[in-house]
Amino acid sequence: MLGDGPHGRPRAVLVYVLGFWLLDVGNNATHGPCRALLADLTGKDHRRTRVANAYFSLFMALGNVLGFATGSYSGWFTLLPFTVTKACSVNCANLKAAFLIDIVILALTTYICISSVQEVPLSTADEIAHLVDGTQQLNNEQEAFLWEMMGAFRYLTVPIWTIMNVISLTWFGWFPFFLFDTDWMGREIYRGKPNEGQNYHSGVRLGAFGLMLNSVVLGFTSVAVEKLCRKWGSGLIWGISNIVMALCFIVMLLISFIASSIGLSSKGLPPDGIVIAALTVFAILGAPLAITYSIPYAMISTRTEPLGLGQGLAMGILNLAIVIPQRTRRRLAWTPTTGQP
Repeated sequence: MLGDGPHGRPRAVLVYVLGFWLLDVGNNATHGPCRALLADLTGKDHRRTRVANAYFSLFMALGNVLGFATGSYSGWFTLLPFTVTKACSVNCANLKAAFLIDIVILALTTYICISSVQEVPLSTADEIAHLVDGTQQLNNEQEAFLWEMMGAFRYLTVPIWTIMNVISLTWFGWFPFFLFDTDWMGREIYRGKPNEGQNYHSGVRLGAFGLMLNSVVLGFTSVAVEKLCRKWGSGLIWGISNIVMALCFIVMLLISFIASSIGLSSKGLPPDGIVIAALTVFAILGAPLAITYSIPYAMISTRTEPLGLGQGLAMGILNLAIVIPQRTRRRLAWTPTTGQP
């Protein structure tokens, strides 16, 4: 469609990267305001703040379950046969079908959100005139917002800086997992390569199934987060979750070593024990991920509220602590030293 030749598809890759970037922008633009709104609604009540963020994590888990279940299904091309073309094989067609389903769901959810918001229209000339008079002031405030966010750093207390540093280091661990989890399953467990045979694609689909199990555990943990925090404290729960995360990553290294030592079975598949161990690690990681999705946001909200900085500004500052490791890890992921394309 884009005029790419048989030996390469640079234009298709460009469109894919641009589309994925726009999807990531929309995702990040949604999370920040939603969490800021939750913090505003809960006010100064620390318990309600923890509960709100826990349920936010729960509904993220429900969406992840549906999404990863879609990715783990290999028969979408039979339901949408028009996705299979000369330039798009079965694996490509499954991915294309998943994207088409994603577009439909995004359109429906966007329509529901827009239609459910009841905006009050400006009905009088005085209100319209007031809006026109205040346009310049509004523009000045918008232009000053970035400087305001940067200037807010000098008002942050030591506990807030500690939370930001810990969350930044935590996401340094999570982002490589998000980038290479299914690829790890395809390469290290199923010993496959993307363009050679079906082992790699089978591993990727099983990795998506493992992420679905991860989301199920994430959802159950989100429900229990508030009770755990009341019993043992938010800081202790967060610390334990980071230790569990680190141990799971170490176990993944051991599984990779054992899988490479044992090799594949006579059927060309990895041993069942290795597969079960990998899926178990994926599932267990859902618990610390639920903590990461809820507790840091609740802690930063309760500590910035007395400073009067506003929850939107607070979420923006916290997102900077997340975006920096995200950009760094993704940049490193594309260097020649990683062995990835």
